[in-house]
Amino acid sequence: MSSMTETCAPPVFPSGEGFYRSLLDNLHDGVYFVDRDRRITYWNRGAERITGYRAGDVIGSCCSDNLLVHVDAEGCQLCLEKCPLLHTIHDQSPREAEVFLKHRDGQRIPVMVRVAPLVDDQGTTIGAVETFSDNSSKLAAVQMAKLLNRMAYCDNLTETGNRRYTDARLLEDLTKSRQTQSPMGLLFLDIDCFKSINDEFGHDAGDRVLQMTATTLTSNLQPWDFVGRWGGDEFVVILNNSTVEQTRRTALRLRALIASSRVPAGRRMAAVTVSIGVTEARREDSPESIIKRADELLYRSKRDGRNRVTCYFPGETAPAHTA
Repeated sequence: MSSMTETCAPPVFPSGEGFYRSLLDNLHDGVYFVDRDRRITYWNRGAERITGYRAGDVIGSCCSDNLLVHVDAEGCQLCLEKCPLLHTIHDQSPREAEVFLKHRDGQRIPVMVRVAPLVDDQGTTIGAVETFSDNSSKLAAVQMAKLLNRMAYCDNLTETGNRRYTDARLLEDLTKSRQTQSPMGLLFLDIDCFKSINDEFGHDAGDRVLQMTATTLTSNLQPWDFVGRWGGDEFVVILNNSTVEQTRRTALRLRALIASSRVPAGRRMAAVTVSIGVTEARREDSPESIIKRADELLYRSKRDGRNRVTCYFPGETAPAHTA
């Protein structure tokens, strides 16, 4: 690398070279210059700090040597396939991109790179300059925002929608059903004898029962459906664009799947069943009215023996049990 450094052309600075070099060296961002062949002619202290490579390690090397192994989010190696510097040298158009470089110690560093052409007095491209900044804090902020959003709308134990989000989804999906005149089914279900499960097997087993129930629900629905934990051992299932018969069959299937499951509880296995109230959205429904109707149907399932589905749809004279 040292022999390459000796033969490399020096970076092109305006008058007052020392001042500009000092200015660039004291920037927090990384800055480097390349000539038309993408050979590095200048590497500032910010670049040293971000990458771990000293100027002497890189000056004279070429981008195509792939020292920093720049890749995009899909893993494409930019230095070999889609180099922003190369394209900017060819068309004199500035570019920017979020990429990942390889630190000298091996770890990947997310960086925002910005490329601009270097031209002489005649307008001829003589190289390009790239600045790059450590994007780790931005990515951390994005990840934190996602986490906070998840905390705001997700039930931590079951990883379904929490009560707040379920309320919002009910209103949203009822409105959409009314506007598009598409059917929407609602299931309101409760784990049978959940207090007894906690008392007999312990609260850890109770948590596993809740998780198993939630997973069974979410794994056996369409992507456009929704599951939310209403509270305690109660769950709400919204079935979008679901006919009366489809809603009835879905409720029966979910009841049977949960009834056939067992949850490890020490040396024993806890049996689990659910009671379900099933209805369909009416044009005049609010979130409160449809939940109230489904809750009354759920109570009938509980009262009449548990582990059953009670349905009541528009046009029917009375609620119907379907075990």
